[in-house]
Order: sequence, then C-alpha cells, then structure tokens
Amino acid sequence: MSIISPGFGGRRRSSRPDLPPGQYLTHDFPVLSAGPTPRIPLDRWQFTVTDETGGKHSWSWQEFQALPAEDVTVDIHCVTKWSKLGTTWRGVALDTFFEDIETSADYTMVHGYGGYTTNVPLEDLLDGKAWVAYQFDGEPLAPEHGGPARLVVPHMYFWKSAKWVKGIEMLQQDEPGFWEEAGYHMYGDPWREQRYQGD
Repeated sequence: MSIISPGFGGRRRSSRPDLPPGQYLTHDFPVLSAGPTPRIPLDRWQFTVTDETGGKHSWSWQEFQALPAEDVTVDIHCVTKWSKLGTTWRGVALDTFFEDIETSADYTMVHGYGGYTTNVPLEDLLDGKAWVAYQFDGEPLAPEHGGPARLVVPHMYFWKSAKWVKGIEMLQQDEPGFWEEAGYHMYGDPWREQRYQGD
C-alpha cells in the first residue's frame, strides 16, 4: 500500500508558538492517502450514526445540506509533521447529528467510504470540537481532500479527520482503527506529539 504525499519533506520546524512541537508550517495542502480516492455520487452519499444498540440515524446528501452549517477557521496538523494554519471550512457540527441520539458509549469508530476507519472518543467530537465539512476555502471539498464530505477534528492529528466520511459507530470501549492498528497513537494529540504508540 502506497502513501501519496506530494508537497512535504524533511523541513525543519519554525520557531512559531502556534505550531505544535516537531511541526513545520506549509502553505500548500499536501495530499496523503492510503489507497485510491473514492468517488461518491451525491445521490448515493449517506452519513449514518449507529448507536451501541445497533440503531441507525441516517442523513442523505440533501438532508445533510439542509442542516445548519457553520463556517470555521482552524489550524490543522498532520502526523507527517506539516501544519497548515488558518484553514477555512464549512460544515455541520457533530453536535447537530447527536442532538436526538441517546448513548451511554464513550468511544466511536469513524468510517469512511473506501474502508478507512479511525477511533475518536465521543467527547472529542462534541461541544464544538468537530464538523462534517463539505467546503474548503469557500469551494466544494475536492475528492483528494476527502470530498464530498470529511470529518474535521482540528485539535487532533489530521489522520483522525477521516476523509470521505460515511458514518460513526458508537463503542463501549476504545478500539483501534486503520492507522492505529498499524502503530499510530490511539489518541493523537499534536501538542503532546502523540504520533505513535508509546509517545
């Protein structure tokens, strides 16, 4: 499995206080993907939250677009050590999806079209911390960056912001996703340099 990573290399971290340790600033938007880029027609796109009892709460693209959206400006940090500051997104806060969902689960597994998964604690998706975004920099989100919609969890390393997101599964206990099974950190806080297991 190849990793496509144009636009980044072994650059040194600048001495900016708004960069987490070990990161360097980039002005482009590197593309890193494991495997091919899925192309999801909007009439087939669906986002589903599955609770711990198996109950499903789903939104079509049209229903998703009808939800209240927010414009957010956030910094993003990749585990490969690049950071991009002041990125602008438009999307729906996870709080909106969970308004009518009752759950006792503390953990989630995020699923993307193409089979990608990543684990994120539920508390890291709520209270204005995460969005399902469909625009970047005022334009529809390009497929190579996770379009038509991706998760954006800016306070964690960007592998947690699953591209081509299609759903969230509630879990009673934490389980590793795709990169976590390959040795990445189970949480992934860039300010604590939690890149790999043991960090």
